[in-house]
Amino acid sequence: MNFLLQLMNDILAVFRTIQFKDFVDIIAITFIIFSLFKLVRETRAEQLLKGVVVLLAVYLISTIFGLTMMSSLMRLLFEFSVLIIAIIFQPEIRKALERIGRTNLGKRYLMFFKNSKSDEEVVAIRRSIVCVSDAATIFSSSKTGALIVFERNVKLSDIADTGTILNSDPSVALFGNIFFNKAPLHDGATIIRDGKIYASGCILPLTNNKGVDINLGTRHRAALGLSEVSDAAVLVVSEETGNISLAVNGILYRDFTRETLISKLEELLIDDNTKVYVKNSSKFSLKRKENKDGGK
Repeated sequence: MNFLLQLMNDILAVFRTIQFKDFVDIIAITFIIFSLFKLVRETRAEQLLKGVVVLLAVYLISTIFGLTMMSSLMRLLFEFSVLIIAIIFQPEIRKALERIGRTNLGKRYLMFFKNSKSDEEVVAIRRSIVCVSDAATIFSSSKTGALIVFERNVKLSDIADTGTILNSDPSVALFGNIFFNKAPLHDGATIIRDGKIYASGCILPLTNNKGVDINLGTRHRAALGLSEVSDAAVLVVSEETGNISLAVNGILYRDFTRETLISKLEELLIDDNTKVYVKNSSKFSLKRKENKDGGK
């Protein structure tokens, strides 16, 4: 009985020393551990983590039974554990950092340092959207495969370096030449940057999502792969069905028409302030035309 009373007193004494910052610290550490387990779950990192647990068990057993050489070897291994983990888990660490950058906090940070687009840039972006939508509609009718990337906040220079830099104004005819099935650049992706065709024939990373529809081809998997590691909007025209799809943030939206595609791309590529400018410009042009007609 005295032991239980003493134990209760000890527990109460510990709770009396706990402050609000300690609760915050515990919650933060718990969230980090939960996020790490969520990150490695159902990936190859899960198997590697099991191997680390086995090594820890070996080190514990060797220490208990006094196996000097084994415990020394394990201790030496764990001294370089940070470097080893950074090398082994490099893909998972990169993926985690990319996810953090794509959260609302990361997007707000990017928007804070992002310069607002000029009127000329807005016009160029709108022109490229209409041009790509027209080309996609033609490709859909002829069942010509196409893969077009609209760069947003995350720059894709490393992806562009895998292709051919063009830096040219977009046109339906140019897209037709690029994605002609015997053209040298038709197998890769074309990157649109600030309303211009920046590069073509680019190689995109394939998605690692095992839950993707098995009927999706390489173009769709490449579109999803790039959208998972960047904020790009990736347009795909299926060579088999002619279906127009758009991959954004790891999600594939399908069955677009010309009008719905233009609307979705404007929503993704033009911010709210730019939309106000565009709407006001359209209204101004309409009123000016009405005045001219009335004068006649």
